[in-house]
Amino acid sequence: MSRFSTHRSGWRAVVSPALLATVAIGLGSWVASAQEATDDGEYAYMAPRAALTLLVDATSVDGNTVAVGDRGIVLVSGDNGVSWTQSRVPTRSMLTGVYFHDEKVGWAVGHDAVILKTEDGGTSWRRVNYAPELDLPLFDVWFADADNGLAVGAYGFVLVTDDGGETWNERTLDAVAFGAAVEEDEAGADVAGEAAEAEEAGDDYEDEFWEEEPPQDFHLNTIAAGNNGRLFIAAEAGNVFRSDDAGQTWTQMPSDYDGSFFGGTVLANGDVLMFGLQGTMYRSVDGGESWREIDTGVSITLVEAVELADGTLVVVGMSGTVLVSRDGGESFELVQRQDRKAVTRALAADDGALLLFGAAGAARLATGDF
Repeated sequence: MSRFSTHRSGWRAVVSPALLATVAIGLGSWVASAQEATDDGEYAYMAPRAALTLLVDATSVDGNTVAVGDRGIVLVSGDNGVSWTQSRVPTRSMLTGVYFHDEKVGWAVGHDAVILKTEDGGTSWRRVNYAPELDLPLFDVWFADADNGLAVGAYGFVLVTDDGGETWNERTLDAVAFGAAVEEDEAGADVAGEAAEAEEAGDDYEDEFWEEEPPQDFHLNTIAAGNNGRLFIAAEAGNVFRSDDAGQTWTQMPSDYDGSFFGGTVLANGDVLMFGLQGTMYRSVDGGESWREIDTGVSITLVEAVELADGTLVVVGMSGTVLVSRDGGESFELVQRQDRKAVTRALAADDGALLLFGAAGAARLATGDF
């Protein structure tokens, strides 16, 4: 019997607290896994059934697929997920994000601000960053090219590199509100005039226009990359941040949603989807300047999405949720794991299969099954 069953999109369910405690609490803090996020300098345990353990993220480049997850486990597959080989990895911290620049060079991030680098397709890894004293997990990583990249995580934690990930520096996410430049131009003359008058009168002058904005401390959950260096970050409290220069500067985009966005994706046509708690999904056709809510038909937390070559959109989440859309994300059909175990990542295999990753490890879904 298949581990998956198909339902129409009218299905409703409630997120299991026990499942969230095991896999994550709100995804914005994957830190709630059952394992302690520690690293004593030893290598990850070589698990005899590693492909069935919690896998949080995965990526595939030129037929090479790499998945990362609990206790520093990294798996590599060269046959579209049919078989997996566990790599020897110098960490026991949970790994939550992975990105490859090409078939050989990639990076993985996770708890304890750990960052790993590979130059042989994931077979071997070096630890290039580790800061357990910060108590700040990283959730995602992205590179503009072989040298320049960034990693994001809890409480606005951002690390950047310009040397291929050999060294990392902390950066504050100083995001300006969308439209702030226009407002400043319109108000600038009046504010400057008031400041000059106060200075002539000898008064101390403080105005909110001159005060430095406090740093953004929202959990930064997922980096979604579009074309021409444009990036989006899905964050908690309904926040969406956009960068038009590969992460150098950021704009806080308007949002009508006050719950957490755990995932986001940029479709081939440029549309942006953001999704999160209770099946919430929003769509923007203008780069995040305005949003329209999409009825997903479920009330389960959604965490990741992938657009397949034929335009099929797959969105995954808690309780074994796999949503499939064949109309560009306007309507969805639910294809659900019978074991109801969380699905945290979906990838398109080169042979047409759909690869799923999550609390039950790695699985393949044949074309006819979704």
